Amino acid sequence: MDYAIETSGLSKEFITPRIIYRAIAHPFTKQKTILAVNNITISIRKGELFCLVGPNGSGKTTFLKILSCLILPTRGNAVVFGYDILKKEDKVKAAIGLIIGDERSFYWRLTLRQNLSFFAALYNLNPLQSKKIIKELSCLLEIEDMLERSFQECSTGIKQRLAIARGLLGDPQILFMDEPVKSLDALLRRELNIFIKDKLIKERGKTVILITHNLKEAEQLADRIAIMQKGEILACGTLAELRAKINNPIGSLEEAYSKIIVD
Repeated sequence: MDYAIETSGLSKEFITPRIIYRAIAHPFTKQKTILAVNNITISIRKGELFCLVGPNGSGKTTFLKILSCLILPTRGNAVVFGYDILKKEDKVKAAIGLIIGDERSFYWRLTLRQNLSFFAALYNLNPLQSKKIIKELSCLLEIEDMLERSFQECSTGIKQRLAIARGLLGDPQILFMDEPVKSLDALLRRELNIFIKDKLIKERGKTVILITHNLKEAEQLADRIAIMQKGEILACGTLAELRAKINNPIGSLEEAYSKIIVD
């Protein structure tokens, strides 16, 4: 089977900050660590919408940051679209798009077009390529009438669409989405979720790894779901497989989640 992502024993430990006077008084004392990601071995198929769910602090975002080559693992390894994250960082970054709901990463006084042009330049797109891809993405995301508006003037929904457009500028094969529809009203959430499922996956064949806290959306959207807690994947599979794990063939994801997390 052709996999977009394969991980083996992937782990990440962070050293907790030391209070200065303790570091001076006890310089040889071993520092405490936090195990944010703990021995994750998983395979994600190409063209799959794979959801990560779990409580805050369960390691979901750290896991995506490792796969995105933003931080190094402490142990283990991963292959993203055929490239080793430790040996082919440039190839991995060219194959992925990272979409987060962080408005601070845009330039508020620039227009949407100027923002996208700036990030297109970071992808080494020339002006003609940049103009073409911005036109295509703005039509795809239905923001073409907003391109000359400054970022600070736009609604949250438009800003979220712009974040998705930025993530697609390099035409990545794999998209990492960290709560891309948070803070949106129900109608906008539904529209963007339909876009992810129908446009990105069905029409364009992208692989999407999605972090969400909305279990109902994960149940409706995902091909497979992984439930994380304390850095570990406690369960992974289709909704039917998670139902089988809790011995309830008609149970909801919320029920499976509650029982698996508690147990």
